[in-house]
Order: sequence, then C-alpha cells, then structure tokens
Amino acid sequence: MTTKAQRQHRISRLLAEHEVTSQPQLVDLLADAGILATQATVSRDLDDLGAVRVRRPGGELAYAIPEFEPAHSGNLVIVRTPPGCAHVVASALDRSGLAGLLGTVAGDDTMLCVASERVGGARLAETLSTLASLTAQDGRS
Repeated sequence: MTTKAQRQHRISRLLAEHEVTSQPQLVDLLADAGILATQATVSRDLDDLGAVRVRRPGGELAYAIPEFEPAHSGNLVIVRTPPGCAHVVASALDRSGLAGLLGTVAGDDTMLCVASERVGGARLAETLSTLASLTAQDGRS
C-alpha cells in the first residue's frame, strides 16, 4: 500500500514530467505507476502540495507545483519539501557528510539546515539548490 507521502511525491514527479491538464488524467497517470487513487484524493493531494494551474505555451492550463528556493540568513537555511518528506530529506542530508552542514531539524514539509560559520548559509543554500537541480534532472528523488 502506498502512503500519502509516497503518493504525493509521485504526484510531484508526474507534474514535473507531464503536462497534466486535469485531475482524471492525473488519476490515470498514478494508476499507470501502480498507485490507485480517487479523484477526490488527488484533489486533496494537489491542494496539500500547493499545486496551481498555470497557462502553458499554446494557452492550455496545466497543474504545476511552485518551486521553492532555499532561504537563508546567517548560517541558517530553510528548505521546503513536499508534505511528509522533510524528515526523509533531513535524515539523508545528516548522513551525507555534506561539507559545511552541521545538522538539520525537520518538520512535516520544512527543514532547518545549520551551516558551519566557515561555509555560511548562502553557500549552503547554493549547494542545496545545485543538488536539488541535479536530482530533478536525472529523475532521482
């Protein structure tokens, strides 16, 4: 059985990979991926993820999830994730040995990353943005 967090993660990926113009289309894409969900569930998931409908070239509306850039101040970086995923990302970062990362604190969809004074928040935010871009480009997540 697929958890809500797993389903929402898959929805995020599907929206990034396909021009999803309707909820029934998204239900079908999830089914193709082996995830059964009703349109009502998908509607709630889209709301939880903060999905919006944006006009694509050609005028058609499609769902998209706004991307969040890490925000930083001093040696602190705030990173937003899909709902229910912050603890997984934080744990992975804590175990990664990433230079300049002292540790993380995670909530449901937001995590706080503490950078060493030597590296600072701006440089850590840039590193995390680069890592997120690489993950999105090669299909890993």
